[in-house]
Amino acid sequence: MCGTCGCGEPDVRVDGRHSDGSVSLHAHGHEPHGVEVEIETALLAKNDHLAAHNREWLAARGIVALNLMSSPGSGKTSLLCRTIPLLARERPVGVIEGDQETRLDAERIRGTGAPVVQINTGAGCHLDADMLARGLAELRPPPGSLVFVENVGNLVCPALFDLGEAARVVVVSVTEGEDKPLKYPHMFAAADLVLINKIDLLPYVDVRLDSLAGHCRAVNPGVEVLPLSVTTGEGMGTWCDWLTTREPGGLPTSMLGLDSPRV
Repeated sequence: MCGTCGCGEPDVRVDGRHSDGSVSLHAHGHEPHGVEVEIETALLAKNDHLAAHNREWLAARGIVALNLMSSPGSGKTSLLCRTIPLLARERPVGVIEGDQETRLDAERIRGTGAPVVQINTGAGCHLDADMLARGLAELRPPPGSLVFVENVGNLVCPALFDLGEAARVVVVSVTEGEDKPLKYPHMFAAADLVLINKIDLLPYVDVRLDSLAGHCRAVNPGVEVLPLSVTTGEGMGTWCDWLTTREPGGLPTSMLGLDSPRV
């Protein structure tokens, strides 16, 4: 169980592979104390209640909030810096930026001209519904806005906490390898869309795009997978078209103007 937020299950498994070829597999050595389960259940129940309130508040104002999640360094902030100028003429765009420390990413976002609110979580490993509510109160997005919520870089805890968002977007870069969806299945199973970033680097890394996309669908059948490069701009039109189909709490009915193949 995460010592910061109490999320997760105490199902740790230790897989020992020895030099003689033998294998030993050990489950967690003891059952969780009932009080731990009760605290975790109460924590998630409270969060879900607040998330439902956020979702109602956003829908009533026609605001679409998207939860962007990934490991550190996948390119979330760079993606937003390139996306915002492409969309800002069509509708108001705002950002709630989550990091453990610093305002570095918020300042990068501010350079696009979009309003941004920084949330520093300290030792916290994710944003939650209460943090989003406080961020929205500070951001004050006008009706009809698109609000990007850039979650703390972490492929584990953010997947467990509903914020009240309309959709979850997971960003994975080709430099992270093909196996991330298999190693972190809860994150990819929670995604409405997976963006595979840094495809301009495919010639230089030992990653097959179709294999990475296949691993995404192995844990989340039917999930949309869009390859793109923030650096070159390839695939950005497809990404922006996907964004235009979003409705508060709804699902896109079609993909428009695809400028690169889906995998």
